Amino acid sequence: MANQSLVTEFLLMGFTDDHDMQIMYFVVFLVIYLLALIGNLLLSVAVILNHHLHAPMYFFLVNLSFCDVCFISTIIPKAMAASLTNNKQISYAGCAAQVFSVFTFAGFELAVLTVMAYDRYVAICHPLQYMLMMNWGACLQMVAASWISTLIHALLHTILTFKLNFCKFSRIEQFFCDVPHLLMISCSDTRVSQILLLVVGITVDLFCSGFIFMSYGYIFSAVLKIPSVQGRYKAFSTCTPHLTVLSLFLISTVLAYMRPQSLSSHTLDLLSAVLYTVFPPLLNPLIYSFRNKNIQMAVWKMLKK
Repeated sequence: MANQSLVTEFLLMGFTDDHDMQIMYFVVFLVIYLLALIGNLLLSVAVILNHHLHAPMYFFLVNLSFCDVCFISTIIPKAMAASLTNNKQISYAGCAAQVFSVFTFAGFELAVLTVMAYDRYVAICHPLQYMLMMNWGACLQMVAASWISTLIHALLHTILTFKLNFCKFSRIEQFFCDVPHLLMISCSDTRVSQILLLVVGITVDLFCSGFIFMSYGYIFSAVLKIPSVQGRYKAFSTCTPHLTVLSLFLISTVLAYMRPQSLSSHTLDLLSAVLYTVFPPLLNPLIYSFRNKNIQMAVWKMLKK
C-alpha cells in the first residue's frame, strides 16, 4: 500500500469506448484545437507586428492568448491521440505534468481576466489617469505576479496530490488527469488535499470574481451616464460577452473542483471539464479580440501582406 511504484501509469477513460464515437470525438477536438490555435496565434502576431497596438489592453490580450494556446495544448492533443488510437494510458510523470499545467494555465487565465477587468475599469472610469495608473511597469508587475502566484499554487497542488498512494486503482473517469478524480482513486487519506482544494478555490474564486464584478459594476455605472443610446449599447455589448464567458469559466471550475464527491456524475464531470478547459481558449479570441475594430484591421492588414 505504501509503495507508490505500484502505479506507473493511469487510464484516461474519456467519453466512450465505442470506436465510431471515438473517431467523431477526434474530429470534433481537432476542429476545436485548430480554431483555437489559429485564433489565438493570429491575435498575438497581429498585436506584436502593429506598433499602434502596443498598449496595456493588448499586452494583456497577448498574455491571455499565450495562456490559452498552452492550456488547450496541455489537454486536447492527448485526448485526440487516445480517441484515434484507443490507447488511453498516460504515464505517472505525464499525469503529474498535466495536473501542474492545468492548474497553472487555469489559474493564470483567471488572474489575467481579473487584471483585464481592472484595466477596463481604469480606462472607462479614470480616463485622464489611465497612462499614469497603467504604465508599463505596473502592467509587467501585474502579469509577473499572476504567473508567479499561479505557478506556486500549481506546484503545491501537484506535490500534495502525487504524494498520495494510488495502488492498483488507476482508472480515471475523465479525458485528462484531473485532481478530483485522482483523489477518488487514491488509497491514502485525501482530507488534506480536499480541504486545500476547497479553501484555496473558494478564496481565489471569491476574490477574483468579486473584484471583476465590482469593476464591471463601476463600469456599468459610468456607462449609464453616457447620454448617447448608441454609446451605451456599444459599451454593454462589449462588456456582456466578457462577463458571460467569465461566469461560464467560474461556474464550471467550481463544479469540477468544489463539488462534493457524493454529487459527482460522469456526464456532469465531463461537461464541466470541457466548459473550463476547451471553451475559453476557443471563445476568448472571438469575445475579447476579433470584435475589436483595431484587431480586425490589424489581422486583415497582416493577412493581405
